[in-house]
Amino acid sequence: MWTQDPWLGFDTETTGISVRSDRIVTAALILRIGGAQPVGPDQERTWLADPGVEIPAQATAVHGITTEHARTHGRPIDEVLEQVTAALVTHWTKGFPVVAFNGSYDVSILDAELRRHGLASLAQRLNGAPMLLIDPLVLDRSVDRYRKGKRTLTSMAPVYGVRASDNAHTAEVDVAMTLDVLAAMVDKHPKLAAMTAEELHSFQVIEHRKWAENFMEFLRRNGKEAHIDPNWPMSEQ
Repeated sequence: MWTQDPWLGFDTETTGISVRSDRIVTAALILRIGGAQPVGPDQERTWLADPGVEIPAQATAVHGITTEHARTHGRPIDEVLEQVTAALVTHWTKGFPVVAFNGSYDVSILDAELRRHGLASLAQRLNGAPMLLIDPLVLDRSVDRYRKGKRTLTSMAPVYGVRASDNAHTAEVDVAMTLDVLAAMVDKHPKLAAMTAEELHSFQVIEHRKWAENFMEFLRRNGKEAHIDPNWPMSEQ
């Protein structure tokens, strides 16, 4: 069962929300051996990058990293990209899942950054190996579709009995909280654990498309126009 596999939690903090134009500032990976029931201590790696561009004040307000701090203390972005990607690809090629909240954004901006800097893409590095991703946001929209309220990580955590950290929007804190939420979600919804990792990935592809199409129809009925990419996990928005 995938719940007994190693989970590699992944998160980034960036200069904005656009996959096409924004840049990675920090990244974090946390490996939990034994999936939902860790049998050893968490293994954590974090990176601070110099993104090579100004970090907007709005982004700094979220994650606390200024342009000056990133330039002074950050590592070259291509070095960070190579190290983060190598860890992810190694995990994926072993057939294990990566866990990320709103993970489509994180894997998509990582892939876009690789291409921007002339580095091999995720697809090139995986060479056909499956890129198994588990996203608690996609799953929550499916298993608790009609719950009211926001579905941010800090809003969702208490729903599953997980304390929302005061340091949310720090990459490594968000990763740990995401892993805790997924573990609690699996306990609450056993049908998720009954799937293989491959089946769960495919399930999310379908469920994200259904959610995107339904939400766009809702917006249109209310006189609003918005395009939500129905593709998952890779997005170009």
